[in-house]
Amino acid sequence: VQLVESGGGLVQPGGSLRLSCAASGFTFSSYHMGWFRQAPGEEREFVAGINRSGSNTYYADSVKGRFTVSRDNAKNTVYLQMNSLKPEDTAVYYCAAAQRPIATMIGAYDYWGQGTQVTVSS
Repeated sequence: VQLVESGGGLVQPGGSLRLSCAASGFTFSSYHMGWFRQAPGEEREFVAGINRSGSNTYYADSVKGRFTVSRDNAKNTVYLQMNSLKPEDTAVYYCAAAQRPIATMIGAYDYWGQGTQVTVSS
C-alpha cells in the first residue's frame, strides 16, 4: 500500500496550491479519503474528507470556503485545492484512506502517506 503526496511548496499569503495524493496497492474507490495537516509543535488535525464516489465532502471550519477536496477514481488520486492561503496554513499535509465514512479522527484511517510540506510566507 502506498499513498504519495505531491504539490507542496512555498507560497505567498493569498496564493494557491494544489496537492495530489496518488494511491496504489489497495482498491482506492472502496475507501473514503482524507487530508490532515500537522504544524511544528502541534497535533495532527483533520482538514478535509471525501467519500468513496466523491459525491460528499466535508471540511474543518478553518479551511471551509478556501479549500476543496476532490478525487479521480480512474486515476487513483485525491486532490486538495488550497486557495487564499494564510501563514497559519503552514504545515506538513498528509493524505489518508479510511473504510469508515465521514471520518475526521486520526484513528479511523487505515493508510497514511508520508506528507508534503506547505509553507505560506512572504
